[in-house]
Formats: sequence, structure tokens, C-alpha cells
Amino acid sequence: MNAHRKQLVLLARPVYFSLLASVAAGIINTVWVSRLGSAAVAAVAVATNAENVLLGVALVFASGTTVLVAHARGARDPGAVRAAVRGGWALCGLVTPVVVAGGLLLREPLARLVLGGPGPALPLATAYFAISLPGMTVFFAQQLVDGILKGTGDTRTPMRLALLANALILVCDPFLIHLYGVRGAAASTVLCRCVALGAGLRALRRNALLRTAAASAAAEPVPAALRRTLRTGLPMSADFTVRQGGALALVAIVARLGVAAVAAYAIAYKVMYVATMAFYAVRQAAAIHTAHTRGEGGDARKETGRQAVLVSGTVGLAAAALLAAAAPWIMAAFGAGPAAAHQGVLFLRCVGPYLLLMAGFIALGGVFEGSGGAPALLRVTVLGTAVQLPLAHALSAFGLPGICLALALAMAVQCAAVGVLLSRSQEESGVSFVRVA
Repeated sequence: MNAHRKQLVLLARPVYFSLLASVAAGIINTVWVSRLGSAAVAAVAVATNAENVLLGVALVFASGTTVLVAHARGARDPGAVRAAVRGGWALCGLVTPVVVAGGLLLREPLARLVLGGPGPALPLATAYFAISLPGMTVFFAQQLVDGILKGTGDTRTPMRLALLANALILVCDPFLIHLYGVRGAAASTVLCRCVALGAGLRALRRNALLRTAAASAAAEPVPAALRRTLRTGLPMSADFTVRQGGALALVAIVARLGVAAVAAYAIAYKVMYVATMAFYAVRQAAAIHTAHTRGEGGDARKETGRQAVLVSGTVGLAAAALLAAAAPWIMAAFGAGPAAAHQGVLFLRCVGPYLLLMAGFIALGGVFEGSGGAPALLRVTVLGTAVQLPLAHALSAFGLPGICLALALAMAVQCAAVGVLLSRSQEESGVSFVRVA
């Protein structure tokens, strides 16, 4: 097996299971909360969506630190490793109080905005936020711990921490939800994450690279390290936020097709997470590997990009074939009614080209992030979203197959753009890592 491909697979496999575990946490909460009624389910759904948005905030310091630590590891510079870790913690410490305090003050207007007005779910969502928003302190810290460990080349420990948290949630959810209702669901998630965070902090202390770095003088003061982390992570955070915004806008376009189309689209997208999480796992692996090799003084972007596309594309092709073949059984398993099931089957059988193109684009994104080219990637994402939404609006006249076509065409534009950027020389393909970071 190609050396770059082998390294990507080794890094990506644990990341994939970590991402799936995170998705599972939301599913577990929803299953147990569903016993409390539809208003409770709506409240938890609101909180989960809000957390997805806040994950974009966490990427500023988590992903930025991952890339900087990986680069310093490749350069065998323990002082730079220590500076990157200190910069990540400083930025996390600066951002977290603002998010928590602002969220607590605005928890009711936020719940009202997402729910679309007053109703039985509003007080439940507000009560959930009263616990979950302070719990963002734990969530953000855990994201940073994971980011530091990934930067050192250890993607297995974050996977174990995610599995630990979700195993605890599986045990604690029924007990706490039975006692405290929706508040119990929030408390269960926060408490279980606290346990995982404690284990993660212990893992940091036991990491050989970080122990060596802790005994070294930091390469730069904390304020400079904070700014470096911010410059590195901000484009990644913005890229994620643009994608989330585009996805929300697309739901509004699908809603014009009727309730059955929305239900079919929602089910299909949940199923597609099994594949898309693999793409993002390869993306993280490519970012870590690219930053590390550039820290060593090499430039393997093109080869890393080729291997990342090969690995991710293989998964995408297999997923597209499986979804097309199993579409009727998938929709039946989710209990979709006849109208929703029919539209869902159409969507899953038409979405293959989009999945395949998405696999390549997401994978190549890791090469850009690891080499300091995230700002260029952000511009491509903005372009793709700007193309996707008008196309989806126009092609929605053909139903969900038209939506699939719009997604595929917009993704083809993004793939072409990143292909051009990656094929240029080092001087033309973006700013060097040192100048960006």
C-alpha cells in the first residue's frame, strides 16, 4: 500500500468512529426523550442544532491547534508544540465565557427563533439550554483536548474518549430523563462529557510528545501563539459555518415541495451521515498528515491529495451503490409513509454523483487546511454555496431529483476549483504555511 495512503487510513479510521459516536449521542438522547412527547423531542432537536452551530466556534481553536501541533511535530520543535498548545488553551479560554454568557442571556430568544414562536416546546428548550449552554465549557475543552491529541498523531485516544462518553450517556440517559425530564437529558450529556474530559486531560499528561514539550521553553509568548491559532483556525471555522448555513437554507427550499419531501430529505440525510462522516475523517487525516510532512520540510500535497481522494472516493462509490440498492428497505426501516418513502427512494438513488464528488472535495480540503490554504478553501466553499442555492431553487421544480442535480452541479464546481488550486506550483497554489500560520 502507498505510504501516504496507509498513514491516511491509520489516522482516519479512529476519527471516523469518533464522529459516528458523536452522531450516536444525539440519537440516544432523542430515543429516550421521545417517551416524553413530541414537544420534548422538538426541544432536544433545537439544542442539538444549536450545538452543531457552536461546533463551528470550537473549530477555531480545536482545528487550528491540531494543524499547528502537527506542523511542530514534523519540525521536531518541542518549543513550537508547547506554544501551539498554550495558544489553543488561551483562545479557548477567551471564547468560551463569551459563548456561555451570551447563550445563557439569550437562551429564550434563541429557542423562540429556532422553534418559530411560542408553544409547548419553548419552555422545555429554554430549560435544556439552561444546562447545556454552561456545559459548552466542557464541550469546548473536550474539542480542544481532542485537537491537541490529533496534532500529536494520536487519533485513537479521541475515539476512545468519544466511545466512553457515549457509553456513559447510554447508561445515564434513561435514569436522569426519568427523574428530571428534558433537564435530565441535558444533565446526562454534560456529566458524561465531564468524565470523558477528565480522561482526556489525563491522556494529555501521559503523551510523550507533550511531556517533552512541557519541559521546553515556548517558541513564542501566549498572545502571539493565540493570534497564530486564530489565523489558522478561523478559515476552517468559517468554512464549516458557511456549509451549515447552506444546509439550513437548502432545507427551506425543500420545504416548498411539501411535508413528504421534507421527511424524505431528513431521513436520507441522516442515513448519508454514515458515508459523509468517513469523508470528514479522511479530511482530518489529510490535514494532520499534510501539516506533519510540511513541518519535516517536505511537500507531499499532491500525492497526499491523490491518496485522500482515492480513499474517500472508494467509500463514496460504495456508499452510493449501497444506498441505491437498499433505498426501499432504508425508508421502510425509518417508518416513512408511502409518499415520503417514494420520494426518499428517488433521492437516495439520485444522490450518488453528489456523494462521489463530495468525497473528493472534502478529502482535498484536508490538504488545504494542513498546508495553510484554508482561506482559499473557504472562498471555494462560498462559491459552491452561492451556486448551489439558486440552482436548487430553480431545479426544485423537478422534485428531490432536481435537488440532487443541483447538489451535484455545485459540488462539481467546487471540485474543479480545488483541482486547479492544487495543481499549481507552491508559489501559485496558495500562501506558504509559515506565512499563513
